[in-house]
Amino acid sequence: MRFGVGLASDPVTILERTLIPFRRGGIVLLLGPSGSGKTTALSEIARRFPGGVGVGRMTFPAELAVVDRIAPGATLAEALSTLTACGLGEAGLWIRPFESLSDGEKFRARLARAIALLSRGGSVGPLLCDEFCTSLHRRITRAICFNLHKLAARRNLTIVLACPHDDVIEDLQPRVIVRFHGGGRCTVEQREVRPRRAVSFRRRLQIEQGCKKDYESFAAMHYRATDELGFVDKVYVLRDADELLGIIVYSHGPLELALRNRATQGWFSHRPDRVNRSLRILRRLVIHPDIRGCGLGHYLVRKTMPMLGTRYIECLAGMGEFNPVFEKAGMKRIGQYDVAPRCLEAIRALTAIGVDPSAHEFVLHVARRRRVRTIVAGVVEHWYAATTAGAKRRVDHQSPEFLAQAFRGLIGSRPVYYLWQRKPKKAA
Repeated sequence: MRFGVGLASDPVTILERTLIPFRRGGIVLLLGPSGSGKTTALSEIARRFPGGVGVGRMTFPAELAVVDRIAPGATLAEALSTLTACGLGEAGLWIRPFESLSDGEKFRARLARAIALLSRGGSVGPLLCDEFCTSLHRRITRAICFNLHKLAARRNLTIVLACPHDDVIEDLQPRVIVRFHGGGRCTVEQREVRPRRAVSFRRRLQIEQGCKKDYESFAAMHYRATDELGFVDKVYVLRDADELLGIIVYSHGPLELALRNRATQGWFSHRPDRVNRSLRILRRLVIHPDIRGCGLGHYLVRKTMPMLGTRYIECLAGMGEFNPVFEKAGMKRIGQYDVAPRCLEAIRALTAIGVDPSAHEFVLHVARRRRVRTIVAGVVEHWYAATTAGAKRRVDHQSPEFLAQAFRGLIGSRPVYYLWQRKPKKAA
């Protein structure tokens, strides 16, 4: 009564009758300010398509790692690809339980699980998402939009998103935009979709020569954070104004590699002069986790390899088993290494004395038991010897935590070997 509002009021039209066209492989964007009717429309779509998958309804058991719940029954490569496309591109996040994630990370995990369910044929309806990316940084939102557009087309998905921000349109490329104006009014716009080759912010990015120190801010973002960079030759960074979003490190390669010798018919075998003159190894490629999956990794590799001036560039990639980034950049996949015999011997030796390298207390064993440290240090030292000088001295000064993490990375590594060869110049 104070505000002159009666308890019994006239009916209010929340949403007019609206015809929204749906097509597989496309995205429908419900766009408008808060309270304009987007959520009501999404609820009505969910009612009419009971087989739909709601992102907000995705659940995760507390005891499972996120990666184990994303795509049950799919390959690991499929699960990692979907997680990365949805903005969860860090190995450390893949193995964490859902409840330990931030709110923004939880949204991305739910989005990834919903997409995986639809992709595996777990539902015949559309994917439905309210408040799409509203709590995320706008750059990561653009990256997710770009990847979502690709996923919808490749996996023949129907996706309906409700969002208050129109800056998603350029990268999302929706087939239909429903603009809500309030008072039940809305307009429907059907669009011709033009495939985008690059995420919108790539045109702002610059590739510049960097230095080894630039890698410090990227080291923690790489799944092999403890590995040495070896004798660094060149570093290039991907810059957006004052912020670094990517880095690539090229070093001098190890003297001998079996797959290199096979690919080059032994041209480098026992020829350190040729290795130093004509070959570099791509030691690190790190793109900021927020924008992975947008093609910036192979873009940075493809653009920088010719800058080195060497005849060959090689790469040993543990992620090569799951991510074809180097092949997309123009490198040739030569083969994959098995776990080294030295590592298998070390695992057997540790097992014989009751030590599990994957256990939480492994670091304590390395710190307190001389025999364990000797076994672990031997494997790490052998790896150092192939890439840097003073291997034993370096290992002697490493902490138990560092040695344990480096050892775990080495015993689980089955890297893929890639090789790039500069094309010969055409005769004038």
